[in-house]
Formats: sequence, structure tokens, C-alpha cells
Amino acid sequence: MATETAGQPQTTGPAATAPARTPEVRPMRADARRNYERLLTEARTAFTEHGTDTSLEDIARRAGVGIGTLYRHFPNRTALMGAVFQGEVDALLTHARELADAPQPCAALVEWLRAIITHATTYRGLSRALMTASADDSSGMARCSVPMREAGGALLTRAQQAGAVRPDVSISDLMQLTNGIALAVEESPDDPKLADRLLTLTLRGLKGDHH
Repeated sequence: MATETAGQPQTTGPAATAPARTPEVRPMRADARRNYERLLTEARTAFTEHGTDTSLEDIARRAGVGIGTLYRHFPNRTALMGAVFQGEVDALLTHARELADAPQPCAALVEWLRAIITHATTYRGLSRALMTASADDSSGMARCSVPMREAGGALLTRAQQAGAVRPDVSISDLMQLTNGIALAVEESPDDPKLADRLLTLTLRGLKGDHH
């Protein structure tokens, strides 16, 4: 309970040694937080309706703030995209953890890839952005794609150890392939079965020699 009492040493460990120097940890002011949440809500709606190349000025206007406020919170488009898609990524990472001990490792891997396609096709342009981020870990979308690759890698390794997937399959290639399928689905809205057909083809290529 030693919040203000500087005379009491180390009640909360080493982190408490410099209580006066924490401006970067301070939570956002209420009005800034409201602006941030409004911008995220409007960006999510705009990306869903118009794609990820929608006008940032329009998003700011719809959120009732100036473009300068948008850039203060999100210095560029990829930063905004990363924040919008973080919720999608968190859901997919949770799903990967739920599938980590599924009885059929190959089916679990394919189920997770199918979930990625479903999430990615919610936002026109997300698949392309994720494909770019996979090739460039310094991009603003890398914080979405890197944990995804790690989560998928764990599912892939388990399927490989079970002998259900060839040992030479890499998670990077698999993620690129999945994003490519999502891109194809995005471009073919009149073919609802396309994702399943392409995933079935992928699954046949993933499996090792079998009789």
C-alpha cells in the first residue's frame, strides 16, 4: 500500500524505484481515449465497407476529429490497420491455443487456416497487407503477422510430428498460401465454396506419402 510514501523502500519491488518518471506509462486522457476508440470504430467500419485503402481523411471526419488527431494516434495507415486488426489477430491466436491439443493435429491446422481466411476476407485489402507484412517484418503490420506465424508454426510442428504433414512444409509458405487463398476469395465473392476447394487442394499437397 506504499503508493506515496517515498520513505518506505521497495514495497513493490525494483519497478517502484523511480515513481516520478513514468509519463510514457500514464493512461490516455479521457478525451484522447474517446478519440482513439472513435477512430478505431470508424476505421473498422470503413475498412469493412470500402477496403483498407479508404481515405484516412474520411475516417477522421466520420470520427469527428481532425486528420492531425488521427495521425497523432496512428502515424500512418499501417499503424491504423494494425490497431484495427489486432482484435482479429487476438481471436485467431486464442483459437490456435484452443486447437493446440486437438486429437487430430492436421485437421486442427486446417481449421485454423480456414479461420484466417474467414477473418481476412472481412476486410478488403487485409490479405494483401498481411502478405506484404510477411515479407517485411519491419512494417506496421508485422506485429500482427509475427505472432500469427508463431501460433501457426506450433500447430504445423504438431501435425508434422504426427506424420500428417510433410516435414519440408514451412509456416511462412503456408501463411502466404493462406493469405493468397483469402485474396482469391476476396476477388471471387460469387463463389462461396472457393476457399474450401482451395484449402482441400492445399491439404492434399501438405500430406506426406500415403497409400
